Amino acid sequence: MAIIEVEHVVKDYITVVKKPGIHAALKSLLFPEKKTVRAVDDISFTIEPGEIIGYIGPNGAGKSTMIKMLSGILHPTSGEIRVCGISPQQNRKAVVQNLGVVFGQRTQLYWDLQLRESFELLRRIYRVDAKTFRENMEMLQDILGLEDFIGRPVRQLSLGQRMRGDLAAAMLHSPSILFLDEPTIGLDAEAKHAIRNFIREINKARKVTVILTTHDLDDIEKLCSRVIVVNRGKIVEDGPIGAIVNKLTPMRLLEIELKEPASVRPHPAAEIVRHDGLHVSYRFDKNRISASDLIADLSKQLPIRDLSVKDPTIEDALREIYKEKELVSRGA
Repeated sequence: MAIIEVEHVVKDYITVVKKPGIHAALKSLLFPEKKTVRAVDDISFTIEPGEIIGYIGPNGAGKSTMIKMLSGILHPTSGEIRVCGISPQQNRKAVVQNLGVVFGQRTQLYWDLQLRESFELLRRIYRVDAKTFRENMEMLQDILGLEDFIGRPVRQLSLGQRMRGDLAAAMLHSPSILFLDEPTIGLDAEAKHAIRNFIREINKARKVTVILTTHDLDDIEKLCSRVIVVNRGKIVEDGPIGAIVNKLTPMRLLEIELKEPASVRPHPAAEIVRHDGLHVSYRFDKNRISASDLIADLSKQLPIRDLSVKDPTIEDALREIYKEKELVSRGA
């Protein structure tokens, strides 16, 4: 049974059109002109227990709006949402018991309290019994390495330490689902590694379902088995990273280093994108010719010293989606 079900969800916002100039401002104040903005446009998907999902897209694509609807903060204009079989809109309190939420730009910790005091206060708010709290704290301190700073006031923590504290706070009540919104934003490599390790560990040890929104594509590639890509309020891709990359970016790059200068000619199934002395680069469509066949053909005419094949990445695939967004917004 799916742990999250989203069926034909739409979210509209009513905004007031503001025009420049004093007269226009007065007119807007007395006779406001309103328009409907669709942030989420007929989205449907399901998530199974234990999945780590990347929910990504350009700014303004509707990612945060969807997360807020899943957690019951916002209500959809139409459509159905069920989290653990419960509607967040009809019974948000029951849904929240199963959720942990971390926003990279906000904190649920108490600024002037020690980190351990923040945890104790949250324990009382969530009504976590002493035994469960102790067991969770032992696990979280071990995975996140909280020992060195758990006695410091939150205001004295570095960004990376505070983020680790927020992750621990989100897991105190043993939620089955964790929503992470930009959890590694602004962090150094060491802090990012610690947070990614935490996500893997709680997913492996407790089968926690993780929904991750981020612009850091390293997070996606290193953590997520599946990616949902949204653009202009709609889902444009949903599936394994490899399948999405293969679909959107079929072009590969063959880079060759020559032993000696040679006459370089185009190949019927590949184009030369660079020829600089002893270095030659060919771009080819993997659906048209395989790398091995292209290499075999070129080896007959070129004195090859070394070569490498570069596959497209999730960044390349998203660049294609963002490019499409620009064209649509310009009316192309």
